[in-house]
Amino acid sequence: MTERQPTGGDVLVAVMKRHGIDTAFGVISVHNLPLVEAVARELRFVEMRHEAAVVNAADGYARATGKVGVALTSTGTGAGNAAGSMIEALTAGSRVLHVTGQIDSEHYDPAAPGSARGVIHEFPGQRKMLEAISAFAATVPSADRAEATLEEAIAAITATPNGPASVEWPSDLQYLARPDQQQPYEPVPLAVPHPDDDALDAAATLLAAAQRPLLWVGGGAAGAPAELTELVHRLGAGVLTSNSGRAIVPEDDDLVVGNFAATPAVGPLLAEADLILSVGTHFRSNETKSYALELPKRHVQIDVDPAAVGRVYPAEVGLVGDSRAVLTALLGRLPSVSTEPGWADRVRSVRQQVRDDLYEYIGGYAEICAGLRSVLPRKAVVARDVTIPSSQWGNRLLEFYARSSNVFPLGGGIGQGLAMGIGAAVGRPEVPTLVMAGDGGLAVHLGELASLCGTGAWVVVLVFNDGGYGVLRNMQQANGFDVTGVDLFTPDFGKLAGSLAMPYWLVQGPGRFEAVLREAVDAHRPVLVEVDVTALDPVPGAFTPPVHIPTPDGGH
Repeated sequence: MTERQPTGGDVLVAVMKRHGIDTAFGVISVHNLPLVEAVARELRFVEMRHEAAVVNAADGYARATGKVGVALTSTGTGAGNAAGSMIEALTAGSRVLHVTGQIDSEHYDPAAPGSARGVIHEFPGQRKMLEAISAFAATVPSADRAEATLEEAIAAITATPNGPASVEWPSDLQYLARPDQQQPYEPVPLAVPHPDDDALDAAATLLAAAQRPLLWVGGGAAGAPAELTELVHRLGAGVLTSNSGRAIVPEDDDLVVGNFAATPAVGPLLAEADLILSVGTHFRSNETKSYALELPKRHVQIDVDPAAVGRVYPAEVGLVGDSRAVLTALLGRLPSVSTEPGWADRVRSVRQQVRDDLYEYIGGYAEICAGLRSVLPRKAVVARDVTIPSSQWGNRLLEFYARSSNVFPLGGGIGQGLAMGIGAAVGRPEVPTLVMAGDGGLAVHLGELASLCGTGAWVVVLVFNDGGYGVLRNMQQANGFDVTGVDLFTPDFGKLAGSLAMPYWLVQGPGRFEAVLREAVDAHRPVLVEVDVTALDPVPGAFTPPVHIPTPDGGH
């Protein structure tokens, strides 16, 4: 046998160790063999079945742990398969390092890609694709610049704001790179904007004078949970959140109304409020009634992106900077303040009302939502795919206490929840991970059930079976369309679980879910629980997503 020589895989491992990263997810290929071999030898390599799932798993790992998630894919088609999941990571600002192959360097020029020789897996537009789906993209230019390129990518990933990076690495340079021959790399800190004193003073004056304040918290506040919680209670303000901003302030805090801004009960609260402070949110269309939701005129907005300030709702004062630094500065300027007597009680009343209304509307799902919270430990991770239970009540009613426990596809793409759950469970083995999926979404990457079983991770896959795409079926029926393309041939999940040696339970009708879930969690291994949606009792109210459907007269 040939004596093993160090390779670029050892360079990758050294970089991963330097940044406290112990795991990579991937699909092995002839174009990444040195990388996979070294990671599997020195750290942990988790085999997935599809490149899209590889990136989803790395994304879930990153969100659940706060580390950088590493995804290894092949070049060409393999990198293309990963593109959709990279778009999700880009949308969510996830810390994902996607390392993909590239054809041998002698045939590749990033400035003029394409050798026209038909090199296996050649895709002349790969670098442009990676630039479009990543916050940062680079090509390893030479064997001795591999480490510097990886470090540059990680610096971009961990900068403010966070975002995924892609590095394409020609196959020959993966073999030729040596750890002891790397050129030195000196990271250059990226400047983060910070508001001036006048803007901070103006914001603090408005906040101190507010009698009925509200906060709207988005994902951009994720780095400041302590500061945000202190500010909420210093002001006595009610908290609304985007989906991405949930649980930055724990959702059992009685001032957190939550992700209910567009519900009927919150409208009067918004009308009564005299100021809103928004932190790191896009005010997305589905959370603002397609931007028709009325907010208080007095608006202080914090965002690291200057273009975001006033983009959707006018801001009287805009504070451009990192949320933690800005909130710290505001706290230092705020005197003791007091809101209008009864305002906090008004917030608490609305908080309870929106929950009571939704619990009543979801019928038999209410038992499942309550059972999840009574059985799962407080720190358990829930990875939610796009399905009716996730979108109707999982996005709002299912309580979370830390943002890292709530993993979901922010971009709304179906089928990503299972792989995200695998990544989260690998990163957080001390607590159970629950995957919420529909039968249609689970089928998108059904092969990843085998990947899950290969890891042995502590995961309960909870599949809600309504025989197809229930959300789209509801939309068709609500808008007078023919019901088509939504009633799917669905596997026998019991037999499927048996083929994978997964324990399996079927829940039909009320009164059984909590006991089944408790037994499933106690198994401490991959298991499958199926809920027959057609047997829910009481029958849930229909859910249709808040999607704008134009009409000829310009209405909705």
